[in-house]
Amino acid sequence: MEAYTAFAEVYDAFMDNIPYEKWADYVHGLLEEYGIKDGLVLELGCGTGSLTELLAVMGYDMIGVDSSGDMLGTAMEKRERSGLDILYLLQDMREFELYGTVRAVVSVCDSMNYITEYEDLTQVFRLVNNYLDPGGMFIFDLNTEYKYRQVLGSQTIAESREDCGFIWENEYDEETKLNEYDLTLFVREEGELFRRYEETHVQRAYSVEEIKAALLEAGMEFVAVYDAFTRDGAEDRSQRIYVIAREQGKEKGE
Repeated sequence: MEAYTAFAEVYDAFMDNIPYEKWADYVHGLLEEYGIKDGLVLELGCGTGSLTELLAVMGYDMIGVDSSGDMLGTAMEKRERSGLDILYLLQDMREFELYGTVRAVVSVCDSMNYITEYEDLTQVFRLVNNYLDPGGMFIFDLNTEYKYRQVLGSQTIAESREDCGFIWENEYDEETKLNEYDLTLFVREEGELFRRYEETHVQRAYSVEEIKAALLEAGMEFVAVYDAFTRDGAEDRSQRIYVIAREQGKEKGE
């Protein structure tokens, strides 16, 4: 079943605990460290555009790519309200196409974990390298195996709001490194009527060694890996990490 269909309708309501401003400041700080203070920036897996909008306000010319039309529909509603000049593209990140190159590519909120095959992940990295300016930067986050195994495990999470609720059943397979979320949603439609929706989300845990190997195979330069929202190196107990990579293969002036 396609992920982020019914969930798109209530995604922002359930993600209101995510400090997007903090995340945007962190990404912005990393971009600035590598001299990227403006220009074209692509966000892969942009979802409902929360981070995309914040980076646009910070002065970047944003492009957002996502494979969910429902999520992009919400993002475009936000764009209409804010008046920001953001280009949204309905594309699978394993096959995305742009009209030209960009200064940086960013991807947050564990979008890369949704790429469950190593070969597909390498292909995403290859495309990123292709569409980056010479020496352009790629910044993305990942949920770690530690988080899937020790924090989420085989837990069931439930939450109820006035107009919606969910039951999130989590199961991590240590052999395949696949984490499956079975999501049951209850969305108020009219009066006291709630409609039930079901979705399944699958993510994969990647080790830092696998990420480095995939970047190398894709022709990119691995630069750094950080424990999320810090400049400290990733640790065994890190739950979310940020990876920094640089474009290789193009000469300036191409």
